[in-house]
Amino acid sequence: MQLRDALNDYKHNRDHRTRFPGECRTTFGRFSGQAGRLVHVAENGQLRDFSYPLVGLTGIVRSRLGVRPAGESGTTAWFEAEAATQRHETGTALVVTEHETPYGPVTQYDATVGETHVTHFDTGDADEELDVVVCVGFAPDGRDTRIGQLRHDDAVEVYHAEETDYLASETGFVELRGEAFGDFESLVEDEPTAYPRPVSDDRYEEGHLSGDVVGVVPTQEGTATVTTLLTSRSEHTRAEALDAVRTAAADYDADELARVAAEETASADLPHADAVSTDLRVLSLLSGRLGLRIAGPDFDPYYAYSGGYGYTWFRDDAEISRFLLESDRQFGLDLSEWHDRSARAYRETQLDDGSWPHRVWPFSGELAPGWANGRIEAGSDVDYQADQTGSVVAFLATYLEESDGDVSETVERALTGLNETLADDGRPIACQNAWEDMSGRFAHTTATFLEAYSALAATDTALASEAKARADEVYDAIDDLWVPSRGIYALREFTDDHEADGLDERADSATLALADAHRTYARVGEVDDERADRLVSHVERVVDELYYDPSESDVEGLVRYEGDGWRTREQDHEKIWTVSTGWGAHAAASLSALLADRGDDRSETFAATARDLLALVLPDGPLCMDSGYLPEQVFDDGTPDSATPLGWPHALRLATVALMDEYELLEGEERSVVADD
Repeated sequence: MQLRDALNDYKHNRDHRTRFPGECRTTFGRFSGQAGRLVHVAENGQLRDFSYPLVGLTGIVRSRLGVRPAGESGTTAWFEAEAATQRHETGTALVVTEHETPYGPVTQYDATVGETHVTHFDTGDADEELDVVVCVGFAPDGRDTRIGQLRHDDAVEVYHAEETDYLASETGFVELRGEAFGDFESLVEDEPTAYPRPVSDDRYEEGHLSGDVVGVVPTQEGTATVTTLLTSRSEHTRAEALDAVRTAAADYDADELARVAAEETASADLPHADAVSTDLRVLSLLSGRLGLRIAGPDFDPYYAYSGGYGYTWFRDDAEISRFLLESDRQFGLDLSEWHDRSARAYRETQLDDGSWPHRVWPFSGELAPGWANGRIEAGSDVDYQADQTGSVVAFLATYLEESDGDVSETVERALTGLNETLADDGRPIACQNAWEDMSGRFAHTTATFLEAYSALAATDTALASEAKARADEVYDAIDDLWVPSRGIYALREFTDDHEADGLDERADSATLALADAHRTYARVGEVDDERADRLVSHVERVVDELYYDPSESDVEGLVRYEGDGWRTREQDHEKIWTVSTGWGAHAAASLSALLADRGDDRSETFAATARDLLALVLPDGPLCMDSGYLPEQVFDDGTPDSATPLGWPHALRLATVALMDEYELLEGEERSVVADD
């Protein structure tokens, strides 16, 4: 997203009740891509790349599509969201957008094939022969200026220095021009700027010195295909790139796109198969070639309201990796390559002290901008998120049980790093929390340490004995966080840099991680009766305290923590989070499984809680979009907000379904009906 687009959106939405002006929202529409380029197809068919974190190339930053009568230069009917419907082609990742226009219906098909994005138009049911009008703005190397265009009859090359982007048409172009950038007055005037801008003869050279291309594409027998390709000059010559983008335009019609897109979609006879398929598709969309994932599409690239989402956090990524591994073990999803890539990426990005940095770029694994790199800087360990290292260790330990992958040295260094950040009292030192908005000694961080040590203690390695001793220490120390008056574990213990002393007694959905951590600990140690009772009280009361059912709409679910005021806009209550709701479902399922293993009849109570919370994030649930995507947050009126789709809740949803299937906690038609081989 370039500054002029952010300013335009600001002008449109500065007084909006739920929109944050200047953002590049993805809460509606659908994505195309697989472990590489990531393209958003808006409800009106507009295309935009969210690819930079995954491939290091910027690509399309704005677009507008429409049709006009063939051979005429009359009024273009631009596609509008209000006159369109969108879906994934049944059983595939192909995005299909059906437009109603003044000239009749037009169907648009979109799929990303490697670094090429293919858009196919079918105008065969229109009232007359149509041309397709395509306006596409590129930002090679992330640039708005110092860009050039080269025209090659049926293709256009837009370049700056290293990155070069291509646009091609199977049927060539009836008209082709560049799009002038606009002057300073248009940037600062109150009204938004039209896109594309009217043709101007004042500065003829701007047509060749901008990243925007306006082309009129003729149809043949009612169809036309347009392709875009992102490349690096060091990887492909001009001839190679032109051949690739032209070949894609010639080879892919609607049927071929559906065939290719079907290969990206998991199909299995599983419980909640639609959710499972969508979760795997989303996690593939958010993955780069190295196997590292972005948290979500980066809708706020100027950090106006957040710290950005287009990076790999090792907390989110490792939790997703572990959930995928556990789900694969239950469902046989054939994801071994995914697990191997993740393990290899963690090995290559580990710091010398055994920990992992705050954020890295998925396309390279190199350090990305962040604010919690205290173990790299000559600063305080408080500016460090210890739960990230705990989450990676928990995955790698689980991976060691499932694979002979070479991560033993990585795990050994990581164990040293964990030990260095474990205080003498058996709980992690003061650091930043999972939500990245507080410091202290957190129950959630403690849960990740218990999970990590316990998972490593369960392995057949030389580290198991040491890990078991540490797990016992952490297990005992968790009692320090108990709040008898509320029957929950505290959010955190305040530390010397806080005005308050003692425990922060608020309910926090992140503390629900204690349930799964204790289930893992039960493999190597005893969860005593008092601890089981406290876990029962904790999960029950945290879910009850954070559950919110606003009157303005049908949405309901768990808020992040008591007193959370982030991104509430005009709303006077905490927002519902899909991560928190999914975490509640997974925690209830984990506790139900733990109690079932103990022969405790309270298991069914938490199975019912898990089913209720899971239903909120399943397809047709109030927190799930029509696309199947889970947004990070939802306003009281049902408006989705923030990163969409967010990888973490999708992995939580998948893992919850797998765990509930394993322990037969699903009901009736939800249950798996997979036949034995």
